[in-house]
Amino acid sequence: MPAEAQTIRGIDPATSRPVAVEVSGSLVRSVREESHDVKSWVVPGLVDLQVNGYMGRDVNAASPSAVEISRLCQEMLKVGVTTFLPTVITHAEGTILASLKAVSQAVQSDPVAAQMIVGIHVEGPHIAPEDGPRGAHPAAHVRAPSREEFDRWQEAAADLITLVTLSPHWAEAPDYVRHLVAKGVNVSIGHTSADEARIAAVVAAGARLSTHLGNGCSAMLDRRRNVLWPQLAEDALTAMFIADGHHLVPSALKTMLRAKGLSRSLVVSDTVALGGMPAGRYATSVGGKVIVREDGYLALDDGTGNYLAGAALPLIASIPVLVHQASLGLSEALSLSTVNPGRWVKGRGTLKPGSRADLVLFDWDGSRAIPSVKEVWLGGVRMV
Repeated sequence: MPAEAQTIRGIDPATSRPVAVEVSGSLVRSVREESHDVKSWVVPGLVDLQVNGYMGRDVNAASPSAVEISRLCQEMLKVGVTTFLPTVITHAEGTILASLKAVSQAVQSDPVAAQMIVGIHVEGPHIAPEDGPRGAHPAAHVRAPSREEFDRWQEAAADLITLVTLSPHWAEAPDYVRHLVAKGVNVSIGHTSADEARIAAVVAAGARLSTHLGNGCSAMLDRRRNVLWPQLAEDALTAMFIADGHHLVPSALKTMLRAKGLSRSLVVSDTVALGGMPAGRYATSVGGKVIVREDGYLALDDGTGNYLAGAALPLIASIPVLVHQASLGLSEALSLSTVNPGRWVKGRGTLKPGSRADLVLFDWDGSRAIPSVKEVWLGGVRMV
């Protein structure tokens, strides 16, 4: 049953003025300035193109299930995310197929999941095999691209795969990219040690994104020839960044955003199942023993704490990081987690007449603290 007409009031980050958002059914009917006393900001629902898990819910669980994916959707809503891509990582083909089927079954059986999950992101297994660029992906399952394997994935996913991350260093990569692009799938460069020529080859074949640029590469890079400069310089590529205050030092985040320009940038959370969990020590199937700090830093529990083991902070945590570390205004920071990623998934992340009534009210005082989500609407229905 469609939601009844309603009015949602908040402050527009673009103008810092109160607005009334008129919602009719599942769509926004109008957005108008109005004099009223409100303290919360009103924005489109956040769009996250890379979610491995959160609050103990794991897309890559040993025994994946539609129930697990549906529960992950509920956790995403609590942190203001109304659209996301469950992200399946490098593993044996059978394991990947099981995760893909779990997501597709959730979409088919759960109306909430069907609204939130507009695609699946497969990150790997066609990535660089060496330590460093490979990240936490299991080396035993890294392999060359195969068009036939992708077709089996897409069948298991009921055609939900909309984004694939790979390394351009494979000889098969350009042909593979052309195959995916012909099927309407976006291709992103990531977890790579490829040289400039290999990167250029997949861009020519149709790759249009960079996955968590600045991460998933060697710890030591040649100052002249490395994987960063070609991707930063290539205007055909939109860069995804993890802006959690841990994956990129402030100067790197600020510089890379300026190099790409805000129109060719977006942020992702890349959260794993330990995201949002209490600080402490944990044992994981990927990465082994890890430690989660109070500030959301997730690292290998090797006594040094120097090696990241994933991301633990939700997408909304990027707002204070982008404002304080990258010198962006609030509206600019929000565009990187709403309209910009939304361009890659059916135009989500907008707040205008005719757009889906996916809305978030949050409180934030401009400090370095993570904003507090107060209310969330999905398709005009209040969920939080």
